[in-house]
Order: sequence, then structure tokens, then C-alpha cells
Amino acid sequence: MKIKWLGHSSFLIESGRGIKIITDPFDETLGYKLPRIKLNIVTVSHEHFDHNYVRGVKGRPVVFKGLVNRESHKMEFRGISSYHDSVYGGQRGLNTIFVIKADGLNLCHLGDLGHILNSDKLTEIGRVDILFIPVGGFYTINSNQATQIIKDIKPKIAIPMHYKTEAIKFSIDP
Repeated sequence: MKIKWLGHSSFLIESGRGIKIITDPFDETLGYKLPRIKLNIVTVSHEHFDHNYVRGVKGRPVVFKGLVNRESHKMEFRGISSYHDSVYGGQRGLNTIFVIKADGLNLCHLGDLGHILNSDKLTEIGRVDILFIPVGGFYTINSNQATQIIKDIKPKIAIPMHYKTEAIKFSIDP
């Protein structure tokens, strides 16, 4: 499996069989460029411009949004409900956590998670090998909350996302 960070919360994940997944594709006004390759699968954690630019994706991919529990290309995709803020979605709405089973690994993309996960959510997520976790605060959990969630989930690998770079023009922690 190959994983490449594309910017913000978007990753290109290529399975050992060559199946290409993109997580949370962004509108390029964000400051990053989407890859110009055909993709097989897209996951969208929520409907904000920096996470849902499906029409910018090449090919005719299968698109997963919301609470799905499906198989595609011999991989499993499960969407788990969560919130984009700490007040049950009252400020920024819903967020979907995606658990992807591929190549014998469990990947978990937390999207724009805005709260600490309770024990029920941790159980629902299950074992995680690779965790994609926001760390930038403002619109998501901050780095201290991310540290707590990493301790709770106990992934083999944690990959930070949704943080400040030179490309990002809005407020977010580095």
C-alpha cells in the first residue's frame, strides 16, 4: 500500500492491487492541486468545499458519503457518524469518520472531527493500523485533543492532517 498526502485532509491511497482512493478532495482554490490521474474511489467526510470537491476528481469513481457500510474493489468502507464541532454539530454540522479495510490493514480517516471520541465511538471504530487525524484546531480538534484521541485509539501509525501550511489562507494551527 502507498499513501501520499495531497494537502489539507486529502490523501491518495493506492492498494497493493493498484486501486486508487482519494479522501476528502478539495476545491483547488484552497491552494493545493488534485492529482490528474483516474481514481477508483472517493470518500467525503462532510459537505464543505475543502473536503467535497468530487467533480475535480478524474475518472468515474465510486463515491462514499455518510453512513455507508459497503464493499468496493475488494475493500470495505464503513462510515461512522460524528460531529464537526464540540456541540453535537450545532456550529459546523455532521462529520463522517471512514474506516477502510484494505490489504489486511484498517485505516481510519477522522475527517474534520471536532470532539473527543466517547467509548461507544472508539468501539465502533475498532482496531486501527493507520490513523489520519486532524490537528489544526479552529475547525477541528487541536493538537492536544488529537494526542488524547491517538492515546485512545492506539493506532500503529498516526498521520496528522488539516494543519496550517503556506497554501492555506484561513485560520488554522500549524
